[in-house]
Order: sequence, then structure tokens, then C-alpha cells
Amino acid sequence: MTPSNDDLVLVPRTEFDGRRLEFDFPGLEIGVAEYDEGPTGCTVLHFRDGASCSTDVRGGSPGTIGGDYEWVHAICLAGGSLYGLEAATGVAAELLARREYRTAWLDIPIVAGAIIFDFGPRENAVYPDKELGRAALRAAREGVFPLGTRGAGRSATAGKTFEYSEGEPAGQGGAFRQVGETRISVFTVVNAVGAVLDREGNVVCGHLDRATGVRRGLVSGVEERLGAGVPVRPLPGNTTLTVVATNQRLDQRSLRTLGRQVHASMARAIQPFHALVDGDVLFAVSTNEVESPLLESIGLGVIASEVAWDAVLAAVAS
Repeated sequence: MTPSNDDLVLVPRTEFDGRRLEFDFPGLEIGVAEYDEGPTGCTVLHFRDGASCSTDVRGGSPGTIGGDYEWVHAICLAGGSLYGLEAATGVAAELLARREYRTAWLDIPIVAGAIIFDFGPRENAVYPDKELGRAALRAAREGVFPLGTRGAGRSATAGKTFEYSEGEPAGQGGAFRQVGETRISVFTVVNAVGAVLDREGNVVCGHLDRATGVRRGLVSGVEERLGAGVPVRPLPGNTTLTVVATNQRLDQRSLRTLGRQVHASMARAIQPFHALVDGDVLFAVSTNEVESPLLESIGLGVIASEVAWDAVLAAVAS
């Protein structure tokens, strides 16, 4: 029988060595928790005073909870496919406890979440459950975000367009930039069918022919397979999850447009992107703390799109 949460004594891990992003975004706390037995994990972004939110869902295979909320207190990204959505309920339960179990209408914590399919590289059914979500929120703190194969990206891979075996470990990445008083952070979990490209157009993760050590180009790889009479039929179970967070005040229309602009721009860094076998989800979030009349919607989107590319590259850097 395949080992699962019910068969094992699982202990959340919340302290990590290795690469990390240090950033300055007051009011945003991030917590990461993992089950080494998976390995799998979840990543929680907690907005202490709440934040407005817009969700952009693309690709043919998304998995979300609370994706229609226009206001959130926390966002939970997790492995474990559909079952990993349980981690978001653990975040909500922990916030309920912090609020002394008050259940008035405005006391209910709003938690959104999304998942990746990370069962492919591992041979068990361990998933991020309610206890792991609670552990991640308890570990949350400001200014630090673990990079690479951590949290929701613990078993993430990228670059599986032609063969699943050509994928390489990916993970979670983050980047931060400040323009005047405007803060822009992007956090992403890359588990894409597509490969990751740098700004020179080179494939830096995925589509790896391990026999030659060469990473295939996308168009040349498609043409090669078609010339050999082999269709391109990537396996399902791929997703990139992203949170774009700013402290700049945005109305709901502007926030929704920011999310779409950044999500579309990420196709420069991940190719192919938003495919039928992807379940790509982006949460655009604003804490609405500062006004910036000079940095209007399009300019903000341009900067945030570059930060998103930085975040994708940070997910796969060695």
C-alpha cells in the first residue's frame, strides 16, 4: 500500500538553511512548512491587516480555494494536488484561534489557496494537510522567503514538454523591488510543463537530454518530434503559482489588470506557459498603504513583470 498521512507520524519542518530572499515589506509575513516524508510542503503569506486581492487563473488544470475573494488575510500555496487544499483550512483554523474563536461576520478570516501536483517525482500519498498549514502560519515572519526546493516547491519540477524524464528540479522563487514608497514583491512556485528561460533566451531549467547534457530548444524540439512522427503530448500535473504583492493603492479594476499583465509577461520566462496541462494561478494583492501618482498602472505592471521574471529565475538558481 502507498504510504499516506494516515500511515505515518508526520512532523512539520519549519526551519531551513540555504538560499533565501530578504525583503522589506512591513505587514507581510511568510511561513514555510514541509513534511520530509513526502517530500512536500506549503508556503503561507499572511497579510496582518488584510489586503485586497484579485485572482487570475489560466491553463487547463487549476486547483484553488477561495479564488473569488476580493479581500484576503492569507494565501496558502501547497503541494499535494487537490488534497493539499486542506492546508489552507489549517491556516484559517489557526487564524480563528488567534481571534479567540470569534465568529462575527467581520471576524471570519479570509484565506485563499492554490495547489501544484507534486506526486510525480515521489512514490507516496503524503500531502500538506491542516496541521502543516497551521505550522506554516505559526512559523511566519517578516522579511525572509526560502528559495529553491522549499515549501510548496519542495518536489516541484520544470521542463517536461517532451518527456517527463527531461524535467529538472525547480521550486519556489521570490524577488523584491522598491520604487519610491511603492514596494513590489513577487513569490512564485514553479512546477511548469514548460522550461525556464533566462533573459537571453537560453533554457536554464528543463528539457534536459540527460544522455547528452543538452537542454532542448522549444521550437526545435517540437519540429524534431513531428519530423520523427511523434506527437507532443505532455503529461498532466503541472502548475505555476504566483503572488504579486504591492503596498500601492489600487482599485479592483487596476489590481485585476496588474495581475493579468504580470501573468501574461511570465510567458517570457516559462515556455510553454498556461498549457492545457498547467493550472497556473496568480494572486495580485495590495495592502493599499501608499499613493503613487507618478507610477501609474502600466508602469507598475512593467516593473512587477520584471520582478516576476527575477522570481522565476530565483526558483531554479543553483
